[in-house]
Amino acid sequence: MTAAIPDQRAARSAVLSEQLHDADPEVSAAIEAELARQRGTLEMIASENFAPLAVMQAQGSVLTNKYAEGYPGRRYYGGCEHVDIVERLAIDRVKELFGAEAANVQPHSGAQANAAAMAALLEPGDTILGLDLAHGGHLTHGMRINFSGRLYTVAAYQVGEDHHRIDMERVRELAREHRPKLIVAGWSAYPRHLDFAAFRAVADEVGAYLMVDMAHFAGLVAAGLHPSPVPHAHVVTTTTHKTLGGPRGGVILSTRELAKKINSAVFPGQQGGPLEHVIAAKAVAFGMAARPEFAERQRRTLEGASILAARLLAEDTRAAGVSVLTGGTDVHLVLVDLRDSDLDGQQAEDRLHQVGITVNRNAVPFDPRPPMVSSGVRIGTPALAARGFGAEEFHEVADIIATAFLPGFDEQVSAALRKRVQVLADRFPLYPGGFPAAPGRPSSATPSAPRPSATPSAAQSATQEADA
Repeated sequence: MTAAIPDQRAARSAVLSEQLHDADPEVSAAIEAELARQRGTLEMIASENFAPLAVMQAQGSVLTNKYAEGYPGRRYYGGCEHVDIVERLAIDRVKELFGAEAANVQPHSGAQANAAAMAALLEPGDTILGLDLAHGGHLTHGMRINFSGRLYTVAAYQVGEDHHRIDMERVRELAREHRPKLIVAGWSAYPRHLDFAAFRAVADEVGAYLMVDMAHFAGLVAAGLHPSPVPHAHVVTTTTHKTLGGPRGGVILSTRELAKKINSAVFPGQQGGPLEHVIAAKAVAFGMAARPEFAERQRRTLEGASILAARLLAEDTRAAGVSVLTGGTDVHLVLVDLRDSDLDGQQAEDRLHQVGITVNRNAVPFDPRPPMVSSGVRIGTPALAARGFGAEEFHEVADIIATAFLPGFDEQVSAALRKRVQVLADRFPLYPGGFPAAPGRPSSATPSAPRPSATPSAAQSATQEADA
């Protein structure tokens, strides 16, 4: 057999060194355009954040090449000695961050974390009691066509029609009536703290497990700025990319007694090989969340949400029929109620998109409109706090949003608001030192985003549903 000469050997492996902008110009261009959009607009979708460069470097590492079915020290593949180190770091760091006895860092998403936790605790047909989707709950808390609604018998608690808050006496009544095996506390669109001790008392009374989904507020808990569910719940699930600001993924925290069941439900119950490159990014994010500057960012996140709520409750917006559900917020998001306004949720989302602010329309409790239109908007502050915004900037953002919701919004007003948004975006450049993962232009130049159009494209419209 004739050995390949050096040039031939290099040619055979050249694909491994090919840059994205050479290998796939179309994907490269779309990524560059998205980077420009993020830099030139203000992200205020409550479930979105900006991952630190170090997190993205870990996620884009050679760990993506490694299969590692199983758990550290008990793998079904060889060569796992280094990914074992990474996964153990992630486990130890998240346990310390939240004071948990056990942790599984392998779930690919919050939804899969919830699915695995339920599979560990329930049998098909068992009853779960969770917050109604139309009242701020999540798909995985019992929506009829979701796995949770198809596999399990679902009972739902709601918020009060007059105060839009969860009534724990009503939760207790429903628990006594339906005798659930699992009670889910957590939300996708609810602006107030939950009483975890009260939820646990109800669960104990009816012999149920308590699972808390803290996907939205985990970063606030880590910073000590939100009550922790860990001392009260049997199981706590979370995503790692919302207020935590890490990579997209999930985590399950549990008591030591439930750890084996949880681990088996994740692998082999729900998943095969874990995404070790994402687990590495989780480890980095957990380490960053233990720093003092992370807590300071979470403080600004809460401050920004409070400033926004106060501005939207001012005399001019109230006169225009704009309101804020529950009269304020304890967390990182504000739920705007437009039922008495001339705007619906879609129109409000479109107006803000036009001036360079990204939010999502969101149903409000007892909403008379269909979900794709809705009567509300969900607005969050984590991404702007990550970008460096403080009280001064949040006051300006809040006034821009309020002005966009007032009567008299036209092209002239829109243009003026867009300029104000651009000033803020330029004042706090995103990834200012350059973005090595971005294809094409390796320089530190910060291109401006194209001006958003007033009307989303068909593709945009198809993807603008309320997110997790």
